[in-house]
Amino acid sequence: MKLDYIKTVIAIAISCLISYGFFVFTNNSNKELLSVGTCLFLSVTLVCTLAIQLQSARTTTLVKTVSSIFFVCALIINIAFLFIEFKKEIYIILTGIVFLVYVLLTYSVSKHETKNSN
Repeated sequence: MKLDYIKTVIAIAISCLISYGFFVFTNNSNKELLSVGTCLFLSVTLVCTLAIQLQSARTTTLVKTVSSIFFVCALIINIAFLFIEFKKEIYIILTGIVFLVYVLLTYSVSKHETKNSN
């Protein structure tokens, strides 16, 4: 697995700017949690979408596709939380489950390809 550092920095900067926009435009009492959660989730998915290079081109394409789908999903979830008043626990549980499903899918895709190449 290779990581393009310039694209990684750009992906993290984009995620931080989106997160800052969420912080500025919400009147929610949990705006800090929403901003940090948005930044973390979007950073991981966007780095895997833009900056990652795996052994196989096919695996790279699959991981980038899954990452971009979950990036859009995370963006939609966080936009929904932007406009509603929510409890911290609900946000942590929902985004945590979605994030763990994302990690499981990307791990499974990369592990399956590694197993087949050996």
